[in-house]
Amino acid sequence: MAATGNLSEEQVHCSICLDVFTNPVSIPCGHNFCQTCILGYWKTSHLYQCPMCKKSFHKRPDISVNTVLREIAEQFKQIREVLCDVCLGEGRPKAVKSCLVCLTSYCDEHLKSHSTRFTKHKLMEPVANMEDRMCPKHERLLELFCKKDQTCVCVLCTETDHRAHYTVPVEREWTEKKALLKKTEIDVQQMIQDRVKKVEEIKHSVELNKSMQVFSELVRSIQKAQAELVLVIEEKQRQMERRAEGLITELEQEISKLKTRHTALENVNRTDHIHFLKARNNWFETSVPTDTCVGMIRRSVSKLETTLSEMIDTLSAILCFVPAEDVTLDPDTANPWLQLSQDRHQVRHLGAWQELPDHPERFDTVVIALGRDGFTSGRHYWEVQVGDKDDWYLGVAKSSVKRKGRISVSTAQGYWALAMKKGQGYRVSTSPPLLLSLDQKPKRVGVYVDYEEGQISFYDVRARIHIYTFQDAFTERILPFFYLYCCDKASDTMAIFIFTTVNNTRLDL
Repeated sequence: MAATGNLSEEQVHCSICLDVFTNPVSIPCGHNFCQTCILGYWKTSHLYQCPMCKKSFHKRPDISVNTVLREIAEQFKQIREVLCDVCLGEGRPKAVKSCLVCLTSYCDEHLKSHSTRFTKHKLMEPVANMEDRMCPKHERLLELFCKKDQTCVCVLCTETDHRAHYTVPVEREWTEKKALLKKTEIDVQQMIQDRVKKVEEIKHSVELNKSMQVFSELVRSIQKAQAELVLVIEEKQRQMERRAEGLITELEQEISKLKTRHTALENVNRTDHIHFLKARNNWFETSVPTDTCVGMIRRSVSKLETTLSEMIDTLSAILCFVPAEDVTLDPDTANPWLQLSQDRHQVRHLGAWQELPDHPERFDTVVIALGRDGFTSGRHYWEVQVGDKDDWYLGVAKSSVKRKGRISVSTAQGYWALAMKKGQGYRVSTSPPLLLSLDQKPKRVGVYVDYEEGQISFYDVRARIHIYTFQDAFTERILPFFYLYCCDKASDTMAIFIFTTVNNTRLDL
């Protein structure tokens, strides 16, 4: 092993190419590499990282040639050069070939005389320490490789210690090992790329987790605002009740006075014409101050309506920041009467049966299709465009719901749904069903799910009105589900519209 001072050759080896440094450069963490090697490593891995200590850099570090290390590496290269063994004195020329028989390295001049005398000797590229190529036991050339013991042997070894062992020429084994090394190098590069991709996925997961934390904060803000709104509404209700009680008391007093006046007028009406004419000036001045009372009531009610409207707008604006879920339908669950769009965001009733594979997840009797992805945690929101359709269910269902035969859509069977039944109005799938009285017909329904809280809420998106909220406990994966019964038009479609939030932009609720 070549050495200069107290340095060994390994200390001037590049850890990438495993050879003596060529134009060695230093990077900020203090490690050194060949300039070409480190630039090639960064280009291949697409990650500015030290191959030794794995320290990462946000951008490609500035690198410069380490002149001291370069001079030391050059000295090692000079020492490592093979010199002619025949020439004497200082300044011996470099060897051009080494003889495996003579175990001697020759310069160009001495090689000519050697080749003339020994035409059958085997020559190779010049190497130092030819003794290392000799069998220490038989002092013969190590020209074979034992596959069983994985070691180099001479011809005599195959007749003694390695008898009956499978041996091959060292050149062949060297060629095979080099090919294997090349394949290993390719595999290592692929592993590097896979790990770089994994790093990016982990970073993306961290960003998603941060987004969920922001979402959780928004939901808590909504809940806090909702609680504050309820308190304000209750206080306004109490104020209105107290005001109404005062107005009622005043009106009752005025009614009592008017009744007294009415009795007096009846008495006047029964007097003779002299007394009647004397009393006329008094009863003509009788009046009922209705304008003051009615105006006061109207002003109070108008002010309360304005306050409530402002609060509802505030709550709606907060709800607008809830991000929407990308819900797609699962074709393996869709009933054969249903047809899904190519992007799996729409479903329509064909009015005719399709020949589809009898998948174990498919609903064979009830016209239901489930969402492809389910939920086992977190908060989720999506919207469904129901338009003017008048026979549908939508909501969430347990992943274990019955798929074959007749099915009852109710919470007892694992369905939490809002429904529109033709001729029967709106209802929710409680057991028994609860009928709802809605002032207007929702055309776009928002569905909000909080898995941990066991909450499923439905909203009229355009009117910004809360419709109904289920409160339950989830013990398994739940899936969005959609039931679309045959309507008057075969082309009638229930569309799932997906809305997203980008850079805190408001959703268009």
